[in-house]
Amino acid sequence: MPGRDGIAGLVCLAISVGLLLLTRGLPPPVMVPIGPAFYPRLVLSFMALLSVLLIASDWRAQRRRRGVATPVAGGVSVRPNYLRVLATFVAFAIYILLLPMLGFRIATVLFVAALQIVLEWPRTWRRWLLVAGVAIGTTIVCDVAFERYLSVLLPRGRWTGL
Repeated sequence: MPGRDGIAGLVCLAISVGLLLLTRGLPPPVMVPIGPAFYPRLVLSFMALLSVLLIASDWRAQRRRRGVATPVAGGVSVRPNYLRVLATFVAFAIYILLLPMLGFRIATVLFVAALQIVLEWPRTWRRWLLVAGVAIGTTIVCDVAFERYLSVLLPRGRWTGL
């Protein structure tokens, strides 16, 4: 019997395969090598691959856990933390509200930093530097990938113009 991760993997795999089959109905490219089906197929194929990896990971974990009574991950008891889940949704909602006002770059730096802090409070100054570095690095990579490489216009802020 698959665990929760295995079931989630199976559901995501079924969704991605179903949507991949639907992309066959998209029109072929006319004058460019990359048509309208390219990016959906790329994302859905990646989702299918990750789903298979999640199923395999759950299957391996199920085999290892046979005979173990208490669920433990890395020596820490696994308990749901609903407050963190709620805080993550709140952080995402605030990000969506701030995006039109601050623009993609500033709002994304703030969101990525806030999400890291919500998930695990940095206890040392090195961890705070890591939070800042990851937030700035993620924003730069997203900016370069979407705005510069894919020519997707990212939202500009009404307050900042960035």
